Amino acid sequence: MVLVGAAGAGKSTFARRWFDPAEILSSDGLRELISGDPADQSVSRAAFARLHRELGIRLRAGRLTVVDATNVGHAARRSLVARALWADRPAVAIVLDLPAEAVHARNRARTERVVEPLVVDRQLAALRRTLGRGQLHDEGFSAVHRLGSTIELDAVRLIRLGMPGSG
Repeated sequence: MVLVGAAGAGKSTFARRWFDPAEILSSDGLRELISGDPADQSVSRAAFARLHRELGIRLRAGRLTVVDATNVGHAARRSLVARALWADRPAVAIVLDLPAEAVHARNRARTERVVEPLVVDRQLAALRRTLGRGQLHDEGFSAVHRLGSTIELDAVRLIRLGMPGSG
C-alpha cells in the first residue's frame, strides 16, 4: 500500500490509525533511525535505500506493507510499484488529496516536524499534476483510492478481508 500526499496531509496519522506499526515503512522513521532526526534530509538517500530493501523483503514474504512517504513524484511511485510487481503483489495507492488550506493548517498544527510552506506547495502542485494527468491509474497500481477532503479522510472505514486479525 502506497500513501500519496503532501507533508501535513495526514498520511502518518492514517497509517497509525489503520495499520499495525510493524506494517508501516516510514521515510521519516527511517531518517530518524539513521540520523536521530526525522527531518534530516541529508540522509534521505540512505533512508529510501533501506525502505526499498525492507519493502522487497516484506513483499516477497507476502506481508502487507504500507509505505508512508509523500510519494508525489512519479519516480518515487514507479520504484514502489515495480517492487510490488516483481514480488507478484498488488500495489494500492491511497491518495490524500486534501485542499491546500487544510494541508497547510494540519502542517502548522503538527507537534513534531513542521515542513516549510513552500515545500508543501511544491508537493501539492506535483500531486495536482499527477492527478490531473490521470497518471496513477497508468502506473500499475491495482487500485487507487482518493480522499479529497478531511470529511472523507475521517470517514474512512478499512475492512481487512482474508487477513490475520480481520475477524
